[in-house]
Order: sequence, then structure tokens, then C-alpha cells
Amino acid sequence: MADIQITSTITCPECRAQTRVEMPADRCVFFWECPSCETTLRPAPGDCCVFCTHGFVPCPPVQADDGCCT
Repeated sequence: MADIQITSTITCPECRAQTRVEMPADRCVFFWECPSCETTLRPAPGDCCVFCTHGFVPCPPVQADDGCCT
């Protein structure tokens, strides 16, 4: 099994700013505010968190194949 990454870079769909963020290993993040334009990001339908939608790396539970938000 590959190592679980705990950081991801989120790209804001509004201003295209990229922010490196440490992801929590034990929970989903449903809302995240872009520090550049203050847009509140949400997961896309079918994704469990903002990292799975807007991040370069999906959240740790998805990486581990443990499911998310279960």
C-alpha cells in the first residue's frame, strides 16, 4: 500500500489561487474558504469533501480505500 499523503494543494475555481493545505486524517472537510478571494468551496456532487473535488490529492480516507464519511 502506498503512503498516505496528508497535504494537498487546493485550486480555487473562482480565482485560480492555489493553497497548500494539511488535510485531517479522521474527517471530511465540507467547506473551505479560499484565503485569496474568500469564496467558500464545497464538494462536487458525488465527492465526499473539498479535497476530493478541488485538491491535487484526495482525502486520506479515500487514499486508504476506507471510504469517506462512513
